[in-house]
Amino acid sequence: MREFVSTNKMVLMNFSEQYCKSEAEILNSDCFADVWGKFIDNLIRIEKIDVLKLVNIMANPKKDFVDLFKLLLTFDLDQIRTMSPFYKLVLDHTDVLYELVENFYDYWRRLERYGVIHSRSNADGVENNSFIEATNNFNDLVLKTYRTISQKVLTKNFNIYRQLPAGVNASLMISKFPWMSKESKYANLRDVNLIEQIIIRPPFITYSAKNKRTGTYPEVFFNPVAGLDINKDEFYLYPAKVGSSLAYIYFHRDYLSHGITLCNLFDFVPKKECEGKKPDLIYLFGAPTTNESAFYYDKEEDIYVGIAPHGKNIDYFGYMKKMLLTLYNVKMINSGNLPLHGACVNITLSNGKNKTVVIIGDSGAGKSESLEALSRVAGDNISNMQTIFDDMGTFKFVNGEIIAYGTEIGAFVRLDDMTSGYAYKEMDRAIFMNPDKINSRLVIPVSTYSQIMKGYKVDMVLYANNYDNNGTDIKFFDNKEEALKVFVKGARNAKGTTSEEGLVESFFANPFGPVQKQSETTVLLDKYFQGLFDANIKVGEIYTRLAVLGYEQKGPEMVATKLFELLEE
Repeated sequence: MREFVSTNKMVLMNFSEQYCKSEAEILNSDCFADVWGKFIDNLIRIEKIDVLKLVNIMANPKKDFVDLFKLLLTFDLDQIRTMSPFYKLVLDHTDVLYELVENFYDYWRRLERYGVIHSRSNADGVENNSFIEATNNFNDLVLKTYRTISQKVLTKNFNIYRQLPAGVNASLMISKFPWMSKESKYANLRDVNLIEQIIIRPPFITYSAKNKRTGTYPEVFFNPVAGLDINKDEFYLYPAKVGSSLAYIYFHRDYLSHGITLCNLFDFVPKKECEGKKPDLIYLFGAPTTNESAFYYDKEEDIYVGIAPHGKNIDYFGYMKKMLLTLYNVKMINSGNLPLHGACVNITLSNGKNKTVVIIGDSGAGKSESLEALSRVAGDNISNMQTIFDDMGTFKFVNGEIIAYGTEIGAFVRLDDMTSGYAYKEMDRAIFMNPDKINSRLVIPVSTYSQIMKGYKVDMVLYANNYDNNGTDIKFFDNKEEALKVFVKGARNAKGTTSEEGLVESFFANPFGPVQKQSETTVLLDKYFQGLFDANIKVGEIYTRLAVLGYEQKGPEMVATKLFELLEE
């Protein structure tokens, strides 16, 4: 990788090739010149007239202002005025020059800014400390450079200093990781850099071309990854645990924000734990292909392979997440386990009772909202509420009992339906997506890997109905047949989380595996629901009313109140 890569959205700096140690080195860097040039182009595009009048004083503003900034590091304003009549004209309008500097600083901070360091060994010891120190020092240096120039133009020091994350939003330590042989059908992925470690500076806010997901993923019967010409410098590998499976997730650098967001959703696997291990799942996100997104089962290698082609159509984290869930769920179905699109919590009441509740439903049905409301309604009456999964989990038969396991360690939460203070409570750890748009999201870790894989005996299974307003909060089914009619139908009123609108249906409320494997899933549904009723586990339907006007928050609270009464019985 060269010294830097920049677009109108992102700057990726290779600290192993060039690492600035002084203000002068920042201003002399090609990266600074490139970003400044794009900033000038942006000023012209948005027609910021007052600032453009100042910019146009210079014959070549993309170069001449950089030279002026360098002089401001050393000389005072009167000295610089004598060096050029153009400098004098600019410095006669320090109020506008200050505005120009502030505008550029804001432009820089709105970019997604990433640093990359190549590891020479495993990420530990001195090198690990140097990685953290380098990221911190760069942040401090950018702040110092900005303050030196701003205060010189302002002709006074600031009275208030804000220690903003002005350097990089995130840094990656990377290294080579050829897990396959040179003769392998996956050898085209051999030289892609593995992510060993990530540093994030919150709040981490990203913007994507899309803010909702469309469609599902079909199965194809040819390997879509084998034989593709992969540019090793343009891709990164994030190793993760998706449920019980080892996944190697390859993504193009244009989707770095989505790749980094994975760390809040799927457990990161250190390099030393991956050494010599073949993955269960492979996902190539942003692939150089004209084929559509699809998945394939490589029977020979026993690897489930997913692919998404490069383009704006996949620029949304939902496309990263849902393919991984599809691959894992298909693997679970083929192993005789039942994948669930839902939420699951293990609740310990203050009276000592312990219950595991599972709520099933498609996107926007009110699963997470109802459980968040339960936490508020119960208050101190709940001593512990452990999230097992927030979106996707699995039922397995273990010694004749139905046990629930999680697939993700985090939650991909739709902020529109949460309480107004929810985002602020989670700001330190959350990754925010399109916060100013409808269907804004945050991704936040909610559990550890050991917690989601511990396995929990199920006490109650509920279907989330978000569209009926019939005066009932919860009802229970008397038999398997009655329950399956509701669960298999998978009805919900679409809330804008996908491209769907109005009352829609999805097989078992799960378009990510069960829809593609309906006949196999039907057999599993009969087996597992029979097991639920044989064990006298309560199976019912909750009416969240999340899609009923005026009940977006009141509906889940009504359900939560009734649910808490049942848990106390």
